[in-house]
Amino acid sequence: MTFALKAPVLEGTLVRLEPLAHRHAADLAAAAGEDRGTYAFTWVPGADEVGAYIDAQLARAATGRLAPYAQVSLATGRAVGATAYWEPRSWLTDDALDAVEVGFTWLARSTQGTGVNAEAKLLLFRHAFEVWGVSRVDLKTDARNERSRAAIEKTGARFEGVLRNWSRSWAPGEEGRLRDSAIYSITSAEWPGCEERLARRVRSAAVPPAAVPPVVTPRR
Repeated sequence: MTFALKAPVLEGTLVRLEPLAHRHAADLAAAAGEDRGTYAFTWVPGADEVGAYIDAQLARAATGRLAPYAQVSLATGRAVGATAYWEPRSWLTDDALDAVEVGFTWLARSTQGTGVNAEAKLLLFRHAFEVWGVSRVDLKTDARNERSRAAIEKTGARFEGVLRNWSRSWAPGEEGRLRDSAIYSITSAEWPGCEERLARRVRSAAVPPAAVPPVVTPRR
């Protein structure tokens, strides 16, 4: 039996990862309709393409090679983006998972930098390492996507190199072309350090800034 990916609900303090479904379509359309300036190299559906996007991801999920999620903000109860497990690899036995990729990730512009992405990665990595028992988690992005590469590096993942013509390009005007992909990974030995690093980021994002006391001008 070959290992098939599943998408269990994963919940933290900022975000709940729910198996992607059409009930998330309206929220995702609103999220995708925000400022799209950070999506130059990423597959993010237009607001009117969300239904087809969900259909495509669910078709991939039916093969067992993808477990897609909606990222639901716990502050608002609304889906604010998507992510997924992808490309399971079983090298030692067919029914156990040795490695998996985390990808197909995007967030509404208003949610970027709020800690949601950090906690989503924490939840996905933790489940992969501690429940599935993987030895490795992969992340990859277009080699030109400096913003995405910086975000991946903040998780503690290690850069392994650029593989040329490695995967499909999502850049506008490059339909049907391949891109160079920057490859990153976290191994099981590195996971405890990465977990603490991500947990600190989530704790920091979850605590609102301390109120600044008003400036009192002394009377003369």
